[in-house]
Amino acid sequence: MTRTIHPDFADRVAAHQRTGRGALRIPYPIGVCTVPVVARTDLTPFMVRLELNGPDLARFHSYQADDHVKIVFPDEDGTWRRPVRNGNQMLDWPHPMPLTRDYTVRRYTGETLVLDIVLHEGGIAAEWARTAQVGEEVTVAGPPGGKAFPYTHDHYVLAVDSTGLPAAARWLEEAPAGPGVHLVVEVDDPVEHDYPLPSRDGVEIVRLVRDGTGSALAATVSGLAVPDDTFLFAAGEAGDIKPLRTWPKDMASITGYWKRGVAGLERE
Repeated sequence: MTRTIHPDFADRVAAHQRTGRGALRIPYPIGVCTVPVVARTDLTPFMVRLELNGPDLARFHSYQADDHVKIVFPDEDGTWRRPVRNGNQMLDWPHPMPLTRDYTVRRYTGETLVLDIVLHEGGIAAEWARTAQVGEEVTVAGPPGGKAFPYTHDHYVLAVDSTGLPAAARWLEEAPAGPGVHLVVEVDDPVEHDYPLPSRDGVEIVRLVRDGTGSALAATVSGLAVPDDTFLFAAGEAGDIKPLRTWPKDMASITGYWKRGVAGLERE
């Protein structure tokens, strides 16, 4: 795998956000750190916030809403097989690959890394998050760099399910004021709409709850009355957001965060 990592990667992200068009993937040096949980907050019955802080975060990079990391889990016998940095600004992973799961960076302050994790039934990652306590160490790999998208459009549509809420919330928190925003959120349980969102002028929130007949996310987005210069950020279950891939590619960032029936989907 070849990745060209420019030494000014942070400036390139900022420049694209300020003056670019469309989504642009900008790679970072991929790091790995092991740090303790310093705070735990139950945001809803289905979402927990874990705050991580420690000296190992000193070389961590995160600059955009689509950034994600891998949490590395120990083997069933408790053995940790962590990746290590190599000379190509990437990671060497042990074989076989340890169990990992991807999570969005909700916030990174330069000292504290915040992860908001969906609690679903089954799965080692969800079960770990359900019981993770302050003081427990967590191994985090990444981010590898995400898809930066600009703040230059007249309007934005953020179309997400519960897994995409942290990315949408980060964008609402960090994007400059000005453009109007439609935030369309689809969840399985109404209580998930209690997830805390940043206060921001010009945001219209459309709250959907699945009724067992399939997803209404894509159809709802397609029915919105929006200006021509509207950028779409869509993140969630791969099949639910697939119909939105007809959106002009230079006006969209669309990523399947998970897929029904597939464990550990690599983001696509």
